[in-house]
Formats: sequence, C-alpha cells, structure tokens
Amino acid sequence: MSETNHYDRAAALALVKEYTTDPNLIRHMLSVEAAMRAYAVRFGGDPELWGVIGLLHDFDYQRWPLLDGSGHPLMGAPILREHGWNEEIIRAILSHAPELTGVEPESMLEKTLSAVDELTGLVAAVAFVRPSKDIADVKVSSVKKKWKEKAFAAGVHRDEIERATAVLGVPLDEHIGVVLAALQANAAELGLDGKSQAG
Repeated sequence: MSETNHYDRAAALALVKEYTTDPNLIRHMLSVEAAMRAYAVRFGGDPELWGVIGLLHDFDYQRWPLLDGSGHPLMGAPILREHGWNEEIIRAILSHAPELTGVEPESMLEKTLSAVDELTGLVAAVAFVRPSKDIADVKVSSVKKKWKEKAFAAGVHRDEIERATAVLGVPLDEHIGVVLAALQANAAELGLDGKSQAG
C-alpha cells in the first residue's frame, strides 16, 4: 500500500484489535489516545494525528512483548508501513522506547507520547481502587498520594514519568491534571466510569 497521510481512527482501532485481545492493553492504548488528543489541543497539534499515534503505540506489544530489541515496538514498524501509515507516525511510535529503537523523542508530539504513556496506567489504577471504581472521583491529590506508595502499581516507572514530564516542560501536578481530565472525559469508553468491573 502506498504511504498515506490519513489519520483514520477506525483503521487504527481495527489494527489494534487485530493484534491485541487483552482488554487492559486495549484500554491502555485508548487512554494514551485520549491523553494525546488533550495535549494536541494544548500544544496546537492535530488531535487526529496525535490521537492515532497514541492509539497505535502498543499495538504490537501483546504479540511481541520481548523488550530486548527483538520485539515491541520494532516489530510493529514494518506492519504499519504495510498498512500505509506514514513515517511521522512510525517514528513517533519508535521514539517512545528509545532504549530499544535508538529513536529519541524530539518533537512535542513525541515528547508528549513518552510523558503520558506510563502515567495513564497509574491514573487508571487509582480509579480502580476507589470504592466506586469511577474516575470521576479521582483528584490530582489522589494520584499523588498513590504515587508515593511504591508498592502501588509497582510496574509504573515513576522516575521515567518525571523525566519525560520535565522534558515536556510541564509541572508534574499539571501534567497529572491534564491526563486525569482526558481520561475522565472518556470514562465510559475506557471502562473507568464505575459501570464496568473489568480491570
């Protein structure tokens, strides 16, 4: 397929679902999409482009989870090319794992992807431990409290979030607020509205 500049969300979601069956991983990609769209508005970017990159960034992870340079996200790049996604999108996705790909985040779009990726998981985890399981009940202070509990969502690399947020140039509390608001605005689709017990 020839390279296109389309930012077709339906095509992106279809690719995600073709390669990913884990509902938690799909939720993560949808969460990163929501956060990317919010930051696109803030930074004057194209929400469709930023959103599609967030949605696609881990599409190959379930099938190729090895983080040793032989799996995600390197396996996904040729698949994206075969499906006609352009090099800006592919480069951005490669840049969220520079230690594996050698592609460092340079643009605001790429820096944003690195900054929101891990944080969305922490914010969602905070919602799931609320009695209501509703992200509407989560505040920035709730996230900061759980942030300090290293055993909580232990797989979330707080130091990586802090470093990427500093590179982005946004204070950490403000960054948490942007991501939290984006997930709250999409709570039903993300299963974070307390009506879904998945998670």
